[in-house]
Parts: sequence; structure tokens; C-alpha cells
Amino acid sequence: MQQRVVNRWLTLAVLCLAVFCVMVATMIVNILLPTLNRDLQASTKDLLWIVDAFNLVFAALVLAAGSLSDRFGRKGALMTGLVIYIAASTLSAFAPNPEMLILWRAVAGVGAAVVFPTTLSIISNVFPDRVERAKAIGIWGAATGASVAVGPIIGGAMVEASEWGAAFLFCAGVGVLTLGLAIPFVPTSRDPEVPRLDYVGLVLSTAALGTLVYAIIQAPERGWGSPASLGDFGAAACLLFAFGLWEAHVPQPMLDVRLFRNLRFTAASGAVTLSFFALFGFVFLITQFSQFVLGWGVLEAGLRQTPVAIAVAGGSLLGVPLAVRVGTKVVVCSGLVFLVAGFYWVSTCDSTTTYPTIAGQMMTIGLGMGLTSAPATEAIMGVVPAAKAGIGSAVNDATRELGGTLGVAVIGSVSLSVYREALADEITNPALLEPARDSVGAALAVAAQTGDGGIALAAQQSFTDAMEFGCWVAACVCVAGLFLALRYLPNHPVLPGTDAAADGPDAAEAIPAVPTGVPAGTAGLAVAVAGDVGILHCADCGSPIPAAAPAPVAAVAR
Repeated sequence: MQQRVVNRWLTLAVLCLAVFCVMVATMIVNILLPTLNRDLQASTKDLLWIVDAFNLVFAALVLAAGSLSDRFGRKGALMTGLVIYIAASTLSAFAPNPEMLILWRAVAGVGAAVVFPTTLSIISNVFPDRVERAKAIGIWGAATGASVAVGPIIGGAMVEASEWGAAFLFCAGVGVLTLGLAIPFVPTSRDPEVPRLDYVGLVLSTAALGTLVYAIIQAPERGWGSPASLGDFGAAACLLFAFGLWEAHVPQPMLDVRLFRNLRFTAASGAVTLSFFALFGFVFLITQFSQFVLGWGVLEAGLRQTPVAIAVAGGSLLGVPLAVRVGTKVVVCSGLVFLVAGFYWVSTCDSTTTYPTIAGQMMTIGLGMGLTSAPATEAIMGVVPAAKAGIGSAVNDATRELGGTLGVAVIGSVSLSVYREALADEITNPALLEPARDSVGAALAVAAQTGDGGIALAAQQSFTDAMEFGCWVAACVCVAGLFLALRYLPNHPVLPGTDAAADGPDAAEAIPAVPTGVPAGTAGLAVAVAGDVGILHCADCGSPIPAAAPAPVAAVAR
């Protein structure tokens, strides 16, 4: 086996750029919503689908994509996903109407579903030591935080300097750069056991998650209790049950559902889901509030959202190492407390709120997200064997997308209902009320056409009331996440050989020890854990390396 030196931290930098590439498009779309409302005559339903088409496809495919990357190679999956993402982003830039933009956003979701699981799974294989992996995941989380700031800034700058399509071309350009760097600097890895493809599991997971997210997206329009919505939710529940039943009995499952018996894995996944529910719903509202109520320009709105990104990045960098030191439960629960406080604080906003106050609110929420999501992600990845890191990463990504999609759908739906009820109390002319009910942007357009400033003031106050209610919903969801984490999230993984590992409730999450006989000086080798035995594997091809072998290394950490 030929020795090859790979700089792990350079690999991490490329993987963070891949995460940034995918996430920045999501944030750009959020800042573009008012512009798309005007330029493409997109309704509120169109805007929801422009955001959620990406999330629907991502969530539907991410488990299957993570499993396939484990089998066929994670580097190849990363590059394939980037190619799809680049093509879809380029075509999005030239979409002539909301329908075509929704279509290309869905295709971009296919690329993202392939890219995202590979980033964390490669990190888990390149950084087998928990302390170093914690630092790496913290940096990975900081890259997500950076996209929260850069996305709106880039989107705003592109709109003001050119047009909204230029923002998607920027995303495609970052994708091309990432693809070029991934070729020389990202090592490949895969599951060395090469299990048989679980075709039934692939189909059931895709159908179940796709049906669930579709039901969530459509429920606000059709009614949560309508026969169509109940039918879709029932179908999703049946498919999820069938998937779990199949995976529990098939000899080589795509997803080992026994992982969910591990409280560390399950509670951390729940914390991620609920925190992203709150965040995505909040972002959907605050983007429109800043432009339609506070009157900020597109670029100004992007620049003024920088504090939340700085706080997310700082919280991620601080939270994961802190979780290793003082415990995951302490850090995640602290983050959820910050989120509850932040959403409560934002609920007090109105058109007279000053920017320093808003910046403080954003930093509180950003710090809470960093302290919650990155340590919870580290907890999830720490439970999954390195050989199965792709599917573990996919579970983490699926929880994020499900939470975010549900947040946009639920918070967007209830806030729209509050907006319409409040507006109906202020505008009595049905001819003016009907178009104004569609969105606050539509109401401002009606005010501009009629010259009636009272309509604009009524719409802005109604939307402010709607955002206040939406923030209360987000805060309540975070409170639920806090109780979940306090009750079920263990503070630390349990080391093997301890009494707790043998008898305690966290026995399932005992960390397998590296087997005896492993030669000294091989700390840079990727360790893939299979069952109770730690096996050293080549980080390039995934083949096992004998424990007594000298030091031929496929990827040596520098």
C-alpha cells in the first residue's frame, strides 16, 4: 500500500466550503423573497414552495444518499452532488417564472442531499479522536453560521448591483471552486464491509420522508385537519412504520434502527429538529419584517443580519469543545435557554425598534443555535460507527431539514392566519382586502397603487402582530426541546468497562476501545468501529489494515 500524506485540516476546509456552498443558497433565497414577490409576481404560496421545494427533495433523499455514499465512496458522492448543485443553481438564475424556479430549486435539493451527508461522514473518518472531531465539527458548524451572514449580504449586493439571478450564479461559482478543491484534497472512504444494497429500505425511506414533508408543506393551504392532509400524514406514518419494521428485521439494514434506543442519539436528534424548526420559521418572518416593516433595503437587510451569523459561528466553535469538557446536556440546554430568551425578546419588536436592540436579539438567537446544534451534531456522530458515518450524518441532516421545513410551514401558516385576521379588522373594503390578504408585500403594492397610506400602515402592523405570534410559537417549541434534552440527553458517552456502561441506561452508547495489538504511532489512521471491535481501515479505499502491520498508511494526519 503506497503511503500518502493528507492534511486533515485542509480536507476540513474544503468540506466546510461544501457546506457553505449549499447553505448559502438557502439564506440567499430567504433574503430574495421580497424581490421574487415583486419581480416574478410570486404569491405567498409560491414563496413557500421556492423555499420548501429544496427542503422536500433534500429530506426525501438524504437517508438514501447517505447510505449510498457509505457503500460506493463518499468523495465520489460529494463530487456528484456538487455537479448536480452547480447545474441547478445556474438554471435557477434564468428561471422566467416561480414554477421554473421551484423546479430548479428541487433539483438543487437533490445535489444538496448527496453533498451534505458526505461532509460529516468524511470528517468522522478523518478525525477518529473525539476531542479532535469535536473541534472539527465546531468549525463545520461555524461554516454554517458564516453562510447565515454571507448569504443575505451576497444576495442583497447582487440584487442591488444587478438582478436576483446573479445570486444563484454566485452559488454555482462557489460550487465550481469547491469541486476543484475536492479533487486533490478530499480523501475517499467507504464502509469496508460493502453490505448488500437495501433496495426496499432506500425506497421506503425516500417515500416516507417525501410524503411527510409534502404533507407538512401543503397543510397550511389545505388545512391541518382536512381529509387530504390527514390522508397524507397517515400515509407518511404507515411508510415510516414499514421502514422501521423492515430495517429492524433485514440482515443488512440501510439504517440500524437500534440507534434510536440510544438516548444520546435520539435526544440529540430531537434537539436539532426542534431548534431548526424555530430558526427556519423565524428567518422566514424576520426577512420580510426587516424589509416590509422596517424599510431596510435588500443589501442593508443582509448586512444587518451579520450579528446572528457571528453568534452562530462563535457558539459552534465554543459549544462543541465545551460539550466534551462539561457535558453535552449542559451545553445543549444552555443553548435552548438562549433560544427561548431570544425569541421572546424578538416578540416585543415593532416598527420603532432600534437596530442595536435587534442586533442584540439576533446575537442571542445565534448563540443559542450554535450552542444547541453543533454539540448535538457531535453527539449524534459520536454514537455512529465510522464505517456507517454517511447514514449517521444523513440522519442528522434529515432532522435539520424536517425541523426547518416544519418550522416554515407551521410558523408561516399560523402567522399568515394572524396577519389576515388582524388586517380584516383594519380594512373593510373587500376589493382592497382580498389582494392585501395574500402577503404583506401584496398589501404594500395595493397601497402604492391606490395611494392609500392607511393600507400600508395596517398591513405593517398586522404583520408585526403575526411575527409576534410566530416568535411565541418558536419559543414554545424550544421549551419543548429543552425539556426533552433535560430528561433524555446524557451528559457524556459512557466509557467501556465502567459500571454505568455495564448496567446503566446509557450502556448502549459505550465507546468501543481500540483493540489491543494495534501498533503504536497509528493515531492518524481512520478507525472504523464494527460491533465491539475497532478496525483500522485505509482512509483512501476503505480496506482493513491488519493490526500487526507496520506503518503503511493511506492517509496520515498532519
